[in-house]
Amino acid sequence: MTDSTALDAEDRKIVTLARSVRARNGVPEGAAVRDETGRTYVAGTVALPSLELSALRTAVAMAVASGAKSLEAAAVVTDAESVAEADRAAVADLGGAGTPVLVAGPDGTVRLTVTAG
Repeated sequence: MTDSTALDAEDRKIVTLARSVRARNGVPEGAAVRDETGRTYVAGTVALPSLELSALRTAVAMAVASGAKSLEAAAVVTDAESVAEADRAAVADLGGAGTPVLVAGPDGTVRLTVTAG
C-alpha cells in the first residue's frame, strides 16, 4: 500500500482526476495519464456494443491522438486489485516499461504502484 499523502502533487492530481471521471460518469474505472509536457488526459471505461476499452487504454489513446510523445505516469481508480496486462502494455507502448502506474481504490487511496510493461 502506498500512502496517498506521500505522493507528489502531480501524482495526486492524476489520481484525483481519475477518481472524478469514474464518479462523474458512473463507470467501473477512471484513469488519467500525464505526458512529457505535463498535460493530462482523463478517461473512463468505454463499453459500447462495438467497442470496449478500459479507462487506462482510453486515456493512453487520447494522449496519442493529442500528439503526446511519451508518458511520465498513469493512474487508475478501480475496484480491481491490480492492472490488467493489456493496460500496462498500453502505458509501456507510449511511456516505456518503467512508467509508474498508480492503482487506487474508489476512495482515491493508492493501493499499489506497478510499472508498465
